[in-house]
Amino acid sequence: MAGRALRVTVLHSVNNADGSLCVDVFRRPDGSIGFEEYRRDVEDPSGWFAVGGYAAARYDDAETAIRDAIDCVVWFEGV
Repeated sequence: MAGRALRVTVLHSVNNADGSLCVDVFRRPDGSIGFEEYRRDVEDPSGWFAVGGYAAARYDDAETAIRDAIDCVVWFEGV
């Protein structure tokens, strides 16, 4: 399957109270874990857009990624 983009598997997905922001914790095909913050605008039917810039960070487990997401994403701590 050369040329196909490798997909991640979302392990946890948490929205903020109004559903406009989301943090996804995911596993890459190589087994590493990451997270990203996303935003969607109700008036834009295009869907979710990465806004955090955290996706490149690598973690050995989801718990560590979640702890880092809590430290990095202000609204995520209270969820």
